[in-house]
Amino acid sequence: MVARPTRRRFTAEYKAGIVREADASTKPGEIGALLRREGLHSSHLAVWRRDLRAHGVQGLAAKRRGPAPAPKASAREVELERRARKLKKQLAEAQAIIAFQKKVHELLGIPLKQHEIDEDDS
Repeated sequence: MVARPTRRRFTAEYKAGIVREADASTKPGEIGALLRREGLHSSHLAVWRRDLRAHGVQGLAAKRRGPAPAPKASAREVELERRARKLKKQLAEAQAIIAFQKKVHELLGIPLKQHEIDEDDS
């Protein structure tokens, strides 16, 4: 049975040490030798340098992989969504009743009163 390879994990202190050692290199080829000795790629060094400059040593700490979790809705948002669903249901019921009343008036031949719509209501 073949053991499954695991992803390497580097500590923030290790990453900072490698960046410091690479920055201290003055001779040509020293950085390449450092990367070969440690079994790293140049992209590791580039990303670690960027994170160190942007966020300090805390920026080098391990990050969770994968998509960010969806933010949870607050209690206020949940309540507003519930009220909106309830109001939509009531509106649909009212529209159905109005449509029924119009059909009844048509069948019975009763003319509907035309109501003026206030300018504030539109």
